[in-house]
Amino acid sequence: MRKPKVPGLIGGLGITFRTMLQGAVTVQYPHEKETLAPRTRGVIALKEENCTVCMLCARSCPDWCIYIEGHKEKRPPRREGGRERTVSILDRFDIDYALCMYCGICVEVCPFDALHWSPEFEYSESRIADLLHDKTRLGEWEATVPEVEPLEVGALPVKGKK
Repeated sequence: MRKPKVPGLIGGLGITFRTMLQGAVTVQYPHEKETLAPRTRGVIALKEENCTVCMLCARSCPDWCIYIEGHKEKRPPRREGGRERTVSILDRFDIDYALCMYCGICVEVCPFDALHWSPEFEYSESRIADLLHDKTRLGEWEATVPEVEPLEVGALPVKGKK
């Protein structure tokens, strides 16, 4: 036989008094900080030297919050007797975090590992215009990206990735 529910106010007060005697489970955030899980997703960081201005991240972004500009330059051949090379140079790489929904599609689609998740999440601004991070600021976040954990013994690397 089931125990009858105590209706209304008396039942609510019973729950309140029972939980009042237990300790608080809330973390007092600015004063106490929880330890984050490894590889926590915070802000997206840019490793500028890996970017080839292929624009895959900007085209695959559902929010259109990534702005990329670049130009091409001629470079000498790598080997003697070779042809001149054309190299894409990154001029502008901005992410508007006021629009970003942190889906991570840009990080996943980047074939050259230029974008990474940084565990930093404390980057609020008093003005919404300051949430537009340029390539310099995105490069600063790269310093906070943890090293990739080594593969388990016997695991095979993913093709195309090191």
